[in-house]
Amino acid sequence: MRPRPIPVSLLILLGFLAACSLPRGAALQSEILATSDVSDGELAVYTVDKSLLPVIAKWPRTGFEYSDGWISRQRGPTNAVIATGDLVQISIWDNDENSLLTIPTQKSVNLNEMVVSPDGTIFIPYIDRVFISGMTQDAARETIQSELEKIIVSAQVQVKLISGRRNSVDLVGGVAAAGSFPLPDRNFSVLNLISLGGGISSGLRNPQIKLVRGSKVYTNSVERLYSHPNLDTTLRGGDKVIVSEDNRYFLSLGAAGTEDLMYFTKDSISALDAMSIIGGLSDTRANPQAILILRQYPAKAVRTDGKGPSNTRAVFNIDLTSADGLFSAKEFAINPGDLVLVTESVLPSLSGILTLFNTSTIISDRFN
Repeated sequence: MRPRPIPVSLLILLGFLAACSLPRGAALQSEILATSDVSDGELAVYTVDKSLLPVIAKWPRTGFEYSDGWISRQRGPTNAVIATGDLVQISIWDNDENSLLTIPTQKSVNLNEMVVSPDGTIFIPYIDRVFISGMTQDAARETIQSELEKIIVSAQVQVKLISGRRNSVDLVGGVAAAGSFPLPDRNFSVLNLISLGGGISSGLRNPQIKLVRGSKVYTNSVERLYSHPNLDTTLRGGDKVIVSEDNRYFLSLGAAGTEDLMYFTKDSISALDAMSIIGGLSDTRANPQAILILRQYPAKAVRTDGKGPSNTRAVFNIDLTSADGLFSAKEFAINPGDLVLVTESVLPSLSGILTLFNTSTIISDRFN
């Protein structure tokens, strides 16, 4: 007796159910946003749309290093300015036969290199100490000569400046030739210094600038300095400029083209940029209506008046199947340390269903 054939519809149903139980590489939206977590206040869940963008723009940023901001460019004297700790070399010319400084066969005298003292002065024979700190070389020469002329009418003075630590800046890392460089004038800027150091090393990812001035640390990117000349800060003696690559990152998981730690490739990354960086969504697995951004806020950022998240754990849901969702994704900023999770579609993959359907058809044919 021939066995009764199994209905094709039953085989397809069994195949569909089998597909639903296949192992998955990503969570479902419903699994992440479990009712208990949301209702018990364990998560703050937000739908990203045009009404939410101006609200979260005022919330504290997360994942960024502390910075004292940045300093705009300010013009200074075109000549070098003498500072405490600099070395100055004084040459005095005098043609008087009865000169106090020279002998008859000598027309000039060179004083030993002198360090500008903490009170900004140097010692000159016969006129005592002369204040020159903060002056250009020309101004210092005129000041010293004016004092000398009171006792040596024919004296002519020449001043040579050798920059000390307070008139030099340090360039650290990220360039062809790091080192300490004297300030040629008071209009010497960050980009001037980088150029003097041989330029930024090739292959440096989105180069970042740190300017250390005293106890302050200012940060910016080279890209912004190139684009906005008014941000090319004028340097001061003692400044330290550190060039390094951008180490900010976000995490990519789920039904994405790439599951990995993804570095920022430019100053600001939007959710739509992030989709491109991770290689897009899996065509057969991803749920484009549920791109989740998981972000941890500090406890002090939590607010009940809408001026901050209602919980330290926030989840932002982006729907890439609507025009508003796409436009909003382009404006939604990814913060360093964010987790971008592409959730799995509720329906099994089409390819999986078709495979099971073909298998079911072959089995059915054998029984018929």
